[in-house]
Amino acid sequence: MSDRLTGLGFAAGWRLVRALPRPVAARLFTVAADRVWRKNGRGTQRLRRNLQQVAGPAFDETLVRDGLRSYARYWLEAFRLPSRSQAEHLAGFHLEPAGELEKVLDEGNGAILALPHLANWDAAAAWVTARGYRLVTVAERLKPEAVFEQFVVYREALGMEVIPLTGAARAPIDVLAERAEQGWAVALLSDRDLSARGIEVEFFGGRARMPAGPALLALRTRAPLYAADLWFEPGRVMGELRRIELPGPAEGTLAERVMLVTQRLADAYAIGIAAHPQDWHMLQKLWL
Repeated sequence: MSDRLTGLGFAAGWRLVRALPRPVAARLFTVAADRVWRKNGRGTQRLRRNLQQVAGPAFDETLVRDGLRSYARYWLEAFRLPSRSQAEHLAGFHLEPAGELEKVLDEGNGAILALPHLANWDAAAAWVTARGYRLVTVAERLKPEAVFEQFVVYREALGMEVIPLTGAARAPIDVLAERAEQGWAVALLSDRDLSARGIEVEFFGGRARMPAGPALLALRTRAPLYAADLWFEPGRVMGELRRIELPGPAEGTLAERVMLVTQRLADAYAIGIAAHPQDWHMLQKLWL
């Protein structure tokens, strides 16, 4: 019964937030974020520890408050994105440099976009599909199943193909490799390992694990690999791509090359997170 109620709650939230005027909804979400900050629950405490690792001696408690407000803005926009027009998707996101990615996709080649949990990654994906490009992503199978299904429907409404991380007939990496070879954009959230078999990397002075998937996929298909940096500005989401150099076969075993590329991704993520720490929505344990 509780799982069913949770699913119904998400469905009601999607409808209700879209019905409210945006300024009213934004104020409600900001108030809710500040209440969560003052309550200082486990998620807030984890966000604080993560941001302390990022900011070091420059850490200030207002960064935690602003981080929760940014996370609330992600949810506000997530609930409202499906009701946007294509023109609004295009106006609501700005990418630099856009030309390189467009050239790759216009020539019929695939591209792998590896993203940390920054700002609103769904807005970035909606921008890609609104420009007429095909995009595929992987979704963690959330519990309850009704919530997972809501997210699949939500992202499919934005023009994405969604592959479940577990429980599918084919291994996700095989489907993703096929899509990349067919000229699709492949978007993967990849700053947190969900398998406990990730690649150990150095990240903000500590050790963390990140998924091997983006590196494996890029090395397998030779599709260009980009680390995406995202951040919020008033009225829109901003993005910047950093191309990751791929080593050749002579530069080590496959395992060694996967480790090298994953570390390069971690270094690229760190640049964007350090520039916009308040927009990094990492409320889970990351460092070992």
